[in-house]
Amino acid sequence: MKRITIIGYGRFGKVLHRLLKDDFSVVLYNRSPISEKNLGANTRIAKDLGDAYESDIIFFAVPIPAFESVVRAHKRYFRPHHLLVDVLSVKMHPALVFRRELRGLKTRALLTHPMFGPDSSKEGFSALPLIIDRGSATPAEVAYWKSYFRKKKLRVIELSPKEHDKLAANSQGLTHFIGRLLEKLGVKAGPIDSLGTKKLLEVEEQTFNDTWELNPYTKRMRLRLGAAYDSLYGKLLPKAVRQGVITIGIQGGKGSFNDEAIQEYIRKRDIRNFDIKYLYTAEKVLRNLYEGNIDLGLFATHNARGGIVHESVHAMARYKFRIVDEQAILIRHSLMRRSDVRTEDVMTIMGHSQNFKQCAVNLAAKFSSLEQVTGKGDLVDTAKAASCLAAGKLPKTTAILGPRVLATMYGFEIIEGDLQDLGKDNITNFLLVKR
Repeated sequence: MKRITIIGYGRFGKVLHRLLKDDFSVVLYNRSPISEKNLGANTRIAKDLGDAYESDIIFFAVPIPAFESVVRAHKRYFRPHHLLVDVLSVKMHPALVFRRELRGLKTRALLTHPMFGPDSSKEGFSALPLIIDRGSATPAEVAYWKSYFRKKKLRVIELSPKEHDKLAANSQGLTHFIGRLLEKLGVKAGPIDSLGTKKLLEVEEQTFNDTWELNPYTKRMRLRLGAAYDSLYGKLLPKAVRQGVITIGIQGGKGSFNDEAIQEYIRKRDIRNFDIKYLYTAEKVLRNLYEGNIDLGLFATHNARGGIVHESVHAMARYKFRIVDEQAILIRHSLMRRSDVRTEDVMTIMGHSQNFKQCAVNLAAKFSSLEQVTGKGDLVDTAKAASCLAAGKLPKTTAILGPRVLATMYGFEIIEGDLQDLGKDNITNFLLVKR
């Protein structure tokens, strides 16, 4: 009997052993110990690597990420009589590794991909596909293994590594991706599962232990899949939250600069039927847009003095959206307090971090003794902070730095107006976006 060695005795190494053990004298080599139980009469465990490479044919049943390092580490054992056979689920990667590591040697390599695993081969190997490419093997070696695999009733398909990886990206790669997605979602079997649901759960089970791919063509598949998902997700959402009404979510509260910006936009576009949702943060605006709770979203992106609005930039990095329009308005900051508190008793100024940047010079010159505080969560919004101060949810000794209209809304007293350093050039840009 011909003697072969299987390097790696994991899940697929065991499948390969089951395929070959009745026809060859098999030597097993694995990093971790192998149990000798039920190996069969024709199988033994290699004493060491030197013993493993006494065989003429070496099958590599190792994980894709480990393949290159294993081949490189074993290179000193390669001899002219050796035929190396890989069984990886990608083919361009092992082809490149073999070409590089076997340069100058007479050792040859055969590329294969048995497109089955422990689950799909439970009932035997009949009609299961196996991809083969001659690599650097001799015609006689290729003919021998094609004939052998066919005798095992496998469906042998000859493909170049490039052709294989292109096709695998759209079939095997897609199945792998969907299976991993279902795993991530935590989908479990239920008492009323349809046949379609059961099939999906089978896909998850089959791919649960698969190695992450190194197929370069899966990138294109993922991009196409992402575009298809985005398109389908958009179609599943209603075109409008309320028929005949434009629902707009904004970064600020009522009376905020965001409110001023959207009101200006509504006037310019002569929008009659609208509903404004005050969401306070850019993250909430984009999340509600993504979830289909609003039709349009508005948030600040940049100020002439304060620069980029970091809160918005971080939110923009997490969501996809389309820009509808841009709105720019003059920002004028006023410092205000509750009417029942004297100016000399004020201890803290509260406002958005952008407010402090835009008024830094004037605040340092006129109110340097007051602590500057930006709220957390919804309180990052100045208008929200103003409403909380009026409702007694913040210390009375807090002053608000923001739009003058807040003083009118909550009965505050203006301590000083127009504190923005750039005066009439303090322009802030806002984006109006949709899904």
